[in-house]
Amino acid sequence: MAFVSGLKCRECGREQPASPVNVCDFCFGPMEVVYDYATISEVVSRDRIEAGPLSIWRYGDLLPADSDNPVDIMAGYTPLLKADNLGKRLGLNNLYIKNDSVNPSFSFKDRVVSVAATKAREFGFETISCASTGNLACSVAAHAARAGMRAVVFIPADLERGKVVGAAIYGPTLVAVDGTYDQVNRLCSELADNDDYRWAFVNINMRPYYAEGSKTLGYEVAEQLGWRLPDHVVVPSASGAMFTKIWKGFNELACLGLLDGVEASSFGPDQNTVHHPAVTTQMHMAQAEGCSPIVSAWDNDEARITPVRPDSLAKSLAIGNPADGIYSLRVINNSGGSAYAVPEDQIVSGIRLLAETEGIFTETAGGVTVSALAHLAEKGAIGPDELTVVYITGNGLKTQEAVEDEVVNPLTIKPTISSFEAAFNG
Repeated sequence: MAFVSGLKCRECGREQPASPVNVCDFCFGPMEVVYDYATISEVVSRDRIEAGPLSIWRYGDLLPADSDNPVDIMAGYTPLLKADNLGKRLGLNNLYIKNDSVNPSFSFKDRVVSVAATKAREFGFETISCASTGNLACSVAAHAARAGMRAVVFIPADLERGKVVGAAIYGPTLVAVDGTYDQVNRLCSELADNDDYRWAFVNINMRPYYAEGSKTLGYEVAEQLGWRLPDHVVVPSASGAMFTKIWKGFNELACLGLLDGVEASSFGPDQNTVHHPAVTTQMHMAQAEGCSPIVSAWDNDEARITPVRPDSLAKSLAIGNPADGIYSLRVINNSGGSAYAVPEDQIVSGIRLLAETEGIFTETAGGVTVSALAHLAEKGAIGPDELTVVYITGNGLKTQEAVEDEVVNPLTIKPTISSFEAAFNG
């Protein structure tokens, strides 16, 4: 069973038992999972993790749901690739790609949904739902099918066709809303508060548990690097939740003494923002210029996020009112990192650069991330020999429209050598 003590408000600190709720009744702040780290420290070890399944559930001691019977389509344990060709192009000798585009539904969302679906089943829900910019819809529908649950997923009506088909194939009730993602999310928040719809909205009433799945992106990178942390990571951000949870995952490993050469350290009074002194990874956030409220706040030295209306090619990052925006700013500051808004006309070039150098076809969010990496390398924010990990979170087959006008058309020939040679040499 999960080592969960309950929930705690990230603003006022009030605690309550674990339940399907994401907002504090007292101050309306967001809730976060509280763990019994003392007990976890008695059972968790590198050997125990390494003997676990080749999925996120190898880290079950650090997740908020029952790892003995998870809703698991084998999310996680994705490749960490040494990117020599891309690194040479950018002047980075120690560059790695965490390729989460190869998850079962082709994005990192399988990590968070596996946790949320498992917890939803524990709470007795029979329907799981979500507000989605695309990847989450695919993952919720896939996990519902695996769990034998009903799925109702809400998406903006202008979503990329690949993501619509990628969700619909699993047989959910798919609801296309004429509006932005933020409008879709508000509708789902109203439904989640309606007693007529006792559904587990993975990124609303199940959000405290759902978000914890992203910690595994930190755990895996550390394990795959031989239980050490990178000097830099570059992470795409929409709500900011994944960004903050990778940081949390790094610090949990350090505090539990699971990193090479790092002594265990007690968790502080605010156990969810503890910063182990050995964690010196610089966290770099990448957003698209057409929807970059967190980057704008960082650039303007503002403690609050001003919502924006998204207008970006990177639809999976198009959240104009990011739920974890202010917490992302704190992580950037605490880690000595940075934030960068990639110009819209550089997104496709980032997709092509990754494909042409490393053979990985990423979606538009990945184009944002690779272009941000190139910017950081060019301005010297990342040293040539510093160990750097760039997170690729979604598959390019879902957003083919973004690049179909940019790629070279095939040579059309007759079935003869002369026709081939004329076209090939022409």
